[in-house]
Amino acid sequence: MIRAPRPGPAPALAVATVLLGVLAAGCSGASGGSGREGGRSADPGTSDWVEGATAESVARTLHVEVPSTATQTAAAHRRGFQDDGLILSFVLPAEAVDSFLTQLKPEQPLRLRAQPFAAEATPATPFARLGLPEPDSLPKVREGQVCAPCKGDLNWLKVAVAQIDERSSRVYLRGVD
Repeated sequence: MIRAPRPGPAPALAVATVLLGVLAAGCSGASGGSGREGGRSADPGTSDWVEGATAESVARTLHVEVPSTATQTAAAHRRGFQDDGLILSFVLPAEAVDSFLTQLKPEQPLRLRAQPFAAEATPATPFARLGLPEPDSLPKVREGQVCAPCKGDLNWLKVAVAQIDERSSRVYLRGVD
């Protein structure tokens, strides 16, 4: 009597491999990203930006008082699935920067970063929305974390200060609520 060969582990292993591949592809596709962004959005589009967000409303959410000497004030608010992103920027006279930073009461002294970071990903709340360069792309920036967690619903707040010239600096604030 001639017996048909019994299926061994090879066909079962091939089927399992194909099923795992399909499942893995489905899971990575469901996230809508490559997984490389690390909490950042690859598309800084306009879909979730809150219309009518003002510098005053964003400053209030960030628990920040914009100095009366500030000019070129701009802000944006982006709704997220779990958390909202908030950005606020303005220009201060050189003599007003340190008193503003003191008012923020950062957790640690700000550090001076001499060189720009190499751009890897677009932040979820890019300052390009305000027509500004990212502080990470600028040299000679003082930066640091203000708080994490912060008061109220604010999860964290970071500040960066880039000198424009001898008379003024641009302040960048980014927070997550």
